Amino acid sequence: MKTIGLQDVIPYEEYERQREAFRGKIIALKQRRRISVGPFITMVFENRETLQFQIQEMIRAERIVEPAKVQDELDVYNALLPQQNELSATLLIEITDEAKMKEKLDQFMGLDHGEKVAILAEGEEAFGEFEGGRSHETKISAVHFVRFRPTAEMKRAFADLTRPVTIRVIHGGYHEEVPVPGSMREEWLADLRGSAEC
Repeated sequence: MKTIGLQDVIPYEEYERQREAFRGKIIALKQRRRISVGPFITMVFENRETLQFQIQEMIRAERIVEPAKVQDELDVYNALLPQQNELSATLLIEITDEAKMKEKLDQFMGLDHGEKVAILAEGEEAFGEFEGGRSHETKISAVHFVRFRPTAEMKRAFADLTRPVTIRVIHGGYHEEVPVPGSMREEWLADLRGSAEC
């Protein structure tokens, strides 16, 4: 998938003027790309548009205008773009009870190691590969970046809505599996086509 360059970034003041329209479009797009896997895990599959929005919002929040600092943001978010034949997602562990946040989050220690998160289709599994550095022995982040590399047969299943496709999370006592809707499968196919043009 083509990386986002300095030329693609809308300058801070111009973005402020068009933010509402831009934001509305991305919110609608993210709804198609968001899926809850049980009560505590949500995944948002990223593409060039969702990541450009995050860059624009970061530049706005931090009032970044220096090209070198904008490039730093581009480097961070471009690293999350799906590469050839892969899907890329932000995985959120969502715990709303502040009093139990640490206790609940600790139950997900180790989620980012081993074969815990998978896309399933046609009897095959594409296991999530987590970006490192988001946990250590005593702490796990609530936000993770995950990549999946579906097989050719799985991709054919994504395109055929008569064939089931699911996302599964198995970790400790957390066993959840949900069907992937057709709208998300269309987004995945677009990402896989786009990543083939890297």
